[in-house]
Amino acid sequence: MKPQEVAGGGRAVEVPAGRLEGFFARFAERHGGIAATAAGPDEVRVTAADGSTATATVPFGPLDEPSLDALLAHVLLPRRIALLLVRLGSHSAGIARAGRIEVSRTDRHLVQGRSAAGGWSQQRFARRRAGQARHALQDAAKDAFEVLVPRLSEVDAVVLGGDRRALDQLRADRRLAPLFARAEPRVLEVGEPSFAVLQEAAVRATSVQVTLRDG
Repeated sequence: MKPQEVAGGGRAVEVPAGRLEGFFARFAERHGGIAATAAGPDEVRVTAADGSTATATVPFGPLDEPSLDALLAHVLLPRRIALLLVRLGSHSAGIARAGRIEVSRTDRHLVQGRSAAGGWSQQRFARRRAGQARHALQDAAKDAFEVLVPRLSEVDAVVLGGDRRALDQLRADRRLAPLFARAEPRVLEVGEPSFAVLQEAAVRATSVQVTLRDG
């Protein structure tokens, strides 16, 4: 994932769990060493000598004994993760361990993005598009319920990705309440869900989001 601007200034990056220790070492080298470390259950902030900060959000938290070393050990623990990726018109659900998909289901539906030239009125087009979107989300809910919910007792975490509005609509499905109750706060930014995108998300799901701010 490319660095993304965050509210309040700074940029967020995704760091693979296995590279997190090296990431903090390089951060220290670039900014004159580490001046302070502040650790809590949900985040660890490293402040460099020049005032720059790197704040890691604890995935699959909280940390029992917050520290940078505890975070580095925590992110390397092997986990089985349930993944649900949804965008309007397509979805992918699967179970992954160590970045590898063990079981999955992916589907795609036509949801028209704009009115065809001529013919339909805008109102008729809007009704048809709403119907297509509703059908696509119903199928996404069905697949999530059949693939993920029965396996929740086997997984260590749930990671979501895709369009937040589509995911919020799925939250209204009572069958999926146990799934969303365990979902990580972070929602992965992904393209059109497919098996290849699901595989990529399985690797990214174990990464750590770090927010960088200059001194």
